[in-house]
Amino acid sequence: MALTAKDVARLGELARIRLTDEELAHLAPQLDVILSSVASVQEVAAADVPPTSHALPLTNVFRKDVVTPSLPRDAVLAAAPAVEDGRFRVPRILGEEA
Repeated sequence: MALTAKDVARLGELARIRLTDEELAHLAPQLDVILSSVASVQEVAAADVPPTSHALPLTNVFRKDVVTPSLPRDAVLAAAPAVEDGRFRVPRILGEEA
């Protein structure tokens, strides 16, 4: 079924897009090609073919999640430019009050 300029004009109305006659004549064949391509994909898809999100199977490439001890707080704070009450001291932002 070929998509006509009248069909495209109706789609434009539904999308609230104003199209000129030249744009309708230009878009109709392009949209027809797109619809034909989608139809050909639907013909290939069969009930025995499961849907996939990727062309190749993916495996988790991340390392195992292993609990390890963290750095000592004193060592971390020793590298900080400013410390206050055992925490990082940062400049006040956005006019916040204390």
